[in-house]
Amino acid sequence: MNRRSLLAALAVTRSSRVDDQSRAVTRARYFPNVELTTHEGKKVRFYDDLIKDKIVVINLMYADCEGICPTITANLVKAQKLLGARIGRDIFMYSLTLSPEKDTPAALNHYAKMHGVKPGWQFLTGKPEDIEMLRRSLGFSTGNQKLDKDKTNHIGMVKYGNERREWWGMVPGKAKPTWIVESILWMDETNVKPPAG
Repeated sequence: MNRRSLLAALAVTRSSRVDDQSRAVTRARYFPNVELTTHEGKKVRFYDDLIKDKIVVINLMYADCEGICPTITANLVKAQKLLGARIGRDIFMYSLTLSPEKDTPAALNHYAKMHGVKPGWQFLTGKPEDIEMLRRSLGFSTGNQKLDKDKTNHIGMVKYGNERREWWGMVPGKAKPTWIVESILWMDETNVKPPAG
């Protein structure tokens, strides 16, 4: 190996190391690798099993919500239909309960079935302190502490992102499903055009 090749190889190695360090910092800050349970009773790690190297869609909800959750869930069901076979293959949907004390895997399974949720979308519960840490880390909080403590005031945003590219955004959950789909597909580096509709 000549000097030029050696320097190029070292530069690539250094660049990879910086990328790995940057990713580790981002992961530690925003994606705590806590253990959760799916609505099908499966134990998963938030970062390792659900987020790493994936395009994901995340929202918060709770099963007995009488506010915005049913509307947002209905919009996401329509978005899931528009995305078709991509859901569960290269785009994954997750709904974290804000009420882990009540929302057991069985309760979340009932909620998912009631709304016609298809495979590739998982409803998640866990320890209350872990859910709260995720809520704050993912940016599902407001600056007003009084409002932030009231679960009925939860923000109705849907977070989406491409973890591999470190691209992230949010869209209102009450937006038209086609708008939600356009936002999600914007994270796809292959630039697949959104479906008409």
